[in-house]
Amino acid sequence: MTGMGSKKNANKVVDDAAKTPLKTKEYEKELRRLHVELVKLQQWVVSKGLKVCIVFEGRDGAGKGGTIKAITERVSPRVFRVVALPAPTEKEKSQLYLQRYVSHLPSAGEIVIFDRSWYNRAGVERVMGFCTEEQVEKFLDGTPVMEKAMVDAGIILLKYWLEVTPKEQERRLRDRINDGRKTWKLSPMDIKSFNLWDEYTVARDEMFKATDTAWAPWFVARSEDKKRVRLNIISHLLSQIPYKDLHIETLDLPKRKIGKVKPTKYPFRFIHERF
Repeated sequence: MTGMGSKKNANKVVDDAAKTPLKTKEYEKELRRLHVELVKLQQWVVSKGLKVCIVFEGRDGAGKGGTIKAITERVSPRVFRVVALPAPTEKEKSQLYLQRYVSHLPSAGEIVIFDRSWYNRAGVERVMGFCTEEQVEKFLDGTPVMEKAMVDAGIILLKYWLEVTPKEQERRLRDRINDGRKTWKLSPMDIKSFNLWDEYTVARDEMFKATDTAWAPWFVARSEDKKRVRLNIISHLLSQIPYKDLHIETLDLPKRKIGKVKPTKYPFRFIHERF
């Protein structure tokens, strides 16, 4: 085992230090710089045939989706592939638990990001009673072995847990109720989970204890400030995968000649310009 520090620290809820909210202008400037670095990383991963797997876990409302969007908004979806699996089908329930996740693992030249992953078994499935304690124990025993096999096969595996306080989580969940743009983010499962904070804490701590290994450690990111956590995670991600700037040749648009074809008289159906 590695990395989570002393037992006392491992079992302690990570609280955010009081910080002044990051200003939007400062955030956008730094995010732009990091996006350039992510493009360089993308080119390096493709060039060297690297296989990168990034797992995002955390409580409802911790900011996983927004962080993943910040990572992927300026890179190619053919290289940065996001996997957010729905509830398993009856056929998938009859399979080996990890079977449906294995098919999504990265091939050479890919970065796969799991928005929740096989760790559903140690979290939501366990707390909500969707699996037995025996199944959880088998999962916690077997996952380090599976992840060791992934790493031995050349996959760079990064696991992030986004930690949010109860107060901030409640604020974000209530915001989903009141903001019509976010209602789709709130599910009946979120409502059922709302009163199970302590149960999720116990599940998280046992998951860390069993799966925080030397070959696949957990990295915890405080997500009280959405802007800060996005910048912090992208910065950390870039530091974990050695890459170089390949200095791709700068392209220039050639001169073109326009005007040989007469303007068309086709009756295009232009949309009404309300703005």
